[in-house]
Amino acid sequence: MGDWIPLLMFVSLFVLLFLGIPVSFSMIGIAFAAAFHALGTNAGQHLWMSIADVARNYTLTAVPMFVLMGFLLARCGVAERLFAAMQLLMSRLPGGIALASISMCGVFAAATGIVGAVEIVVGLMAIPAMLRQGYNKAFISGTICAGGSLGTVIPPSIIVVVYASVADMSIGDLTAGILGPGLLTLATFGAYILLRGWLRPQDAPRPDTSEFDAMSIGRRLIVLVSGIVPAALLIVAVLGSILAGVASPTEAAAVGVFGAVVLSCLYGTFDLKGIAAACAETVRVSGMILLVVVGGTLFTSVFILEGGSQAVHSLIEAMDLTRGQLIAAMVVIVFLLGYPFDWITIVLICVPIFQPIVLANGIDPVWFGVLAIVVMQTSYLTPPVAPSIIYLKSIAPPEITYRDMARGVLPFVLCQIVVILAVALFPQLVTYLPSLLTRF
Repeated sequence: MGDWIPLLMFVSLFVLLFLGIPVSFSMIGIAFAAAFHALGTNAGQHLWMSIADVARNYTLTAVPMFVLMGFLLARCGVAERLFAAMQLLMSRLPGGIALASISMCGVFAAATGIVGAVEIVVGLMAIPAMLRQGYNKAFISGTICAGGSLGTVIPPSIIVVVYASVADMSIGDLTAGILGPGLLTLATFGAYILLRGWLRPQDAPRPDTSEFDAMSIGRRLIVLVSGIVPAALLIVAVLGSILAGVASPTEAAAVGVFGAVVLSCLYGTFDLKGIAAACAETVRVSGMILLVVVGGTLFTSVFILEGGSQAVHSLIEAMDLTRGQLIAAMVVIVFLLGYPFDWITIVLICVPIFQPIVLANGIDPVWFGVLAIVVMQTSYLTPPVAPSIIYLKSIAPPEITYRDMARGVLPFVLCQIVVILAVALFPQLVTYLPSLLTRF
């Protein structure tokens, strides 16, 4: 088998993507062609075994449950009440509505784990509110894009489930490991918003608080309790059960689905048509995600069969990199792949290749996994090909231009770099909580 086949697989994948072929179909087609080259008529058996491995992976059953939980929460009224509560708490602070938006994104990310859903749900409520108050359009764009990216690093996150599944790692350890960096990211975003609102009040005018001022103390308490407590209880139920090890991610997500249905009943928003629509969206989104998982599994299995993994290892040995240089090289590759690929594809291509290298060089796999996920979040935000901007364009009014969006996300990308450096220089930020949970 020639060493040129693995390289040709990647070149072909890039070509098909630029031609507009969906990534799942591109990877499946290339995998079939390369497998036939390697195995001839036995290619079907090899590919079927790879598909069967995906079908037998119980961990992946958590994906549709988390997706369903996210769609149900978006419909049950939690988001509107949470946004009202956040506005009540933060409206008087510099950049108050932006702070409320980013805080809501953090809470909603913890409740759903779905990147696109967080950005769209919060954006639909927060963008009109900030425009009415005269917020700078680039500031609005950056806040919503950055908030949407929190679904990557605030657990429970679907990317954590898929990464741990592909890397054969404990989902609980990876969830615990990413909690610190996720909260640090949220805090860094919030600090930037607060600082900009204080230094440049023209970008974030103070809102009209007469509506809140007219409320009685009892009414304010009702708004706060009805907005924050249900979301907090749901997060504790889902995330707490995973960290405590009393429920698998699938079981924890099922608890979240049940909680979303209960909340819709309590809020009087329960609607069978809405439930059916959420289920239909779940089938569509889950089917898309899992089809990419199948395509990525086939692609990487044939890539390894063709000697691609060995070629990568030989290249690394020939370059004689130090451990730090090796980590930097893998992180840069993950970041650059964020331009043409989505996070699922990056995980499915990189993790099977990088994980043996990580283990062979004595690198903590949980720490590296968290670092890689934070880097994926950064590529999610970084122009010119930023999925965060693509999501925002689908809901933004015409007066918010692509230039506004690209300018708006850049300060938040700098915040991301601060988090990446913190994770790289202080591994305890990642490793402390998993080690603490192991003791118990």
